[in-house]
Amino acid sequence: MSEAWWKEAIVYQVYPSSFKDTNKDGWGDIQGITSKLDYLQNLGVDVVWVSPMYKSPQADMGYDISDYKAIDPIYGTNDDLAHLQSELKKRGMKLIMDLVVNHTSDQHAWFLESRSSRSSRKRSWYIWKDPHRDEDGKPLPPNNWSQILGEANSAWTYDAGTDQYYLSLFTREQPDLNWENLDVRAAVHDVMKYWLEKGACGYRMDVINLISKDQRFPDAEPSLGPDKKYHPGGKYFVNGPRMHEYLQEIKHEVLEKYDAITVGEMPGVRDVDEIVRTVKSGTGELNMIFIFDIVDIDNVPGKVRMTLQDWSVKELRCIVDRWQRVMVERDGWNSVFCENHDNPRSVSRYTDDSDEYRTYGATLLALMQTTLSGTLYIYQGEELGMRNFPKSWDPLKDYKDIEAINFWKKSLDLYGDSPKELAKQRKVLERKARDHARTPMQWSAGTNAGFTDEGVKPWMRVNDDYQEVNAENQLSTESEELSVWQFWQRGLANRKMHKDVFTYGDFETVGPESEEVFAYVRTGTESGKWLIVLNFSGKEVDWPLPVGVKVEGWMAGNYTKGKPDKALEMSIALRPWEGLLGKCVG
Repeated sequence: MSEAWWKEAIVYQVYPSSFKDTNKDGWGDIQGITSKLDYLQNLGVDVVWVSPMYKSPQADMGYDISDYKAIDPIYGTNDDLAHLQSELKKRGMKLIMDLVVNHTSDQHAWFLESRSSRSSRKRSWYIWKDPHRDEDGKPLPPNNWSQILGEANSAWTYDAGTDQYYLSLFTREQPDLNWENLDVRAAVHDVMKYWLEKGACGYRMDVINLISKDQRFPDAEPSLGPDKKYHPGGKYFVNGPRMHEYLQEIKHEVLEKYDAITVGEMPGVRDVDEIVRTVKSGTGELNMIFIFDIVDIDNVPGKVRMTLQDWSVKELRCIVDRWQRVMVERDGWNSVFCENHDNPRSVSRYTDDSDEYRTYGATLLALMQTTLSGTLYIYQGEELGMRNFPKSWDPLKDYKDIEAINFWKKSLDLYGDSPKELAKQRKVLERKARDHARTPMQWSAGTNAGFTDEGVKPWMRVNDDYQEVNAENQLSTESEELSVWQFWQRGLANRKMHKDVFTYGDFETVGPESEEVFAYVRTGTESGKWLIVLNFSGKEVDWPLPVGVKVEGWMAGNYTKGKPDKALEMSIALRPWEGLLGKCVG
C-alpha cells in the first residue's frame, strides 16, 4: 500500500460558530480558532478542517453561501484567515476548506441574476422548470421530490416573478446549481483554485455526489406512504449519471496541479463498486469519502435520517470489517470517524453517556478509531467526550438547526392530538438532532464554558454539564485513569508511532460474532501484530481469546493509565465499555 501524507494525517473538524468567540458577539470566530492551535497541536492534530466560513445569510449555518471568496463578517475577515494559515504553517499544520457547490445561497450574485428574468445570462446556472397546474390554474411543483432537510416540503421553490420553479433540495434558500452548464463548472474550478493558491491543503466536498441530476426529473416512488405529497428523490440525483465525469474534470483541471487532500461527503451511496471507483488509488477522483454506514446504523432503512431503530454490535462489526477489508483488497482509502456536525454525539449514540460510564464509552470509541486504517477525523469536543444535551431542552426554544425545526413542526402538525405518537417523535429529536453536535465548545468550568465572555449570550445554549466536562479539567487531571482528552492524545501518538500497523496494516476480525464484544487484529510490516478488544455493552463479559491469537502483553486500556492487568490466556474479564490493546506474539 502506497504511503501519503494525507493518509497519515490526523484531521480535526472545527464548527466555527461554536468553537471559540473572541470578539464577544456570541459567535465563534477565526481568531478563536487561531487562539487554540497549541491545544490542537498538543492533542496530536495535523490538519484543521473548518466548516464553511464564507459570506452567508446563515439559513443553514453557512452551507448557504453568498460569496465563495469572502469570509463572513461574523467569523472575521480574509486577513484573519490568512493569519490562521500563517500560524498553522509555523506549527507544521495545514488547513482544509469546506467546498459547498451543489447549491448556493439564494442571495448569491449568481442566483440573483439568474432569477431576475427568464432571459438572464445566468438563468441556466440553476435548475428552472415550468410548473404543473391544478384545475384552478394554481402552480404546482414539477415533480414530487421532497426537501432533504424537511421531507414535508417540496424540493422545488416557486418564483412568482418568472412563473417557474427552481430546484432547492435542501431548503428554499439553497438553490441547486446546474452542473450541466460548462460555465458553472468553470466557476467552481476557479473557486477551488482560489483557496488552494491561498494556501489551503484541500477540501471536504459537501454532498458532492448530488451534483448530477437525472435530466428527466421523474417523480419519486411514494416511499413515505400514499398519504404524503412529497417523497425522497435520491434515486435520481444520488451518484447521478454524470457525477464521475464532473469529478474527473475537477481532478484534471484543479486537483492534479496541487498535492491536495480531498474527502467527499457522499450520502446515500452503499454500492461497493461505486465507492471504490471514486477512491481507487490512481484512477479515482477523490482521496476518500465519508462512508456513512456507522452514522446511519440507527436510521430506519429506506426512510429519512430523522428516524430511529435499534442496532447491534454484530452490525457494527460487519460494517467495520467490510470497509477495512474492501480498501485493503481493492486499493482504495477509508476515512475513519464517528462524529461530525450533522450527527449527535457518539458517546450518547453508541455507548452510555451517564456520569458513571461516559468516560469509558468515549475512550472505547477513541480506541476503536485510533486503531482503524484510514485518515482519522475528530470532531470538536469528541476528544472531551462531550455528550448530547439533556432531554429537558425545549424544542421550540433551544434547538436551532433548520432540520430539527422542520422536523418538530411537522411532528406537531401530524401528531399534535396524539401524545403517544408525539412522544415517539420527541424521542427521535432527542436522540438524533444535529444540534447536539453544535453546542458551544466546553473549554472550562467558567461562565459560558469559556466559549465566550461573561455577560455575552452564546448563539446557542451551552450544555448543562460544562462544569464537569471541559478541556481545562481534562488536561490537568491526575488520577489512576486517563481523561478522555489524555486517552485520545496517547492513542494518536501510538497511531503515529506504529503507522505501519494502524494506518497501513492488514485487518482481520477475530473471535465469534457477539452481542457484546467486537475484536480485530492489525498487522504491520515492522511493528508486528496487535489485538484490539472492544466491549460495546454495559455488562461484564468473559471473552474467550481466539485460537491462534497469542497475546504477549496488554499495552493499553481505558480503565487504567498504565498497562492493564489482564489474563494472557483462555479468557479475559471485560468490564462495561472496556477496551484493550494488546501486543501479540508473531
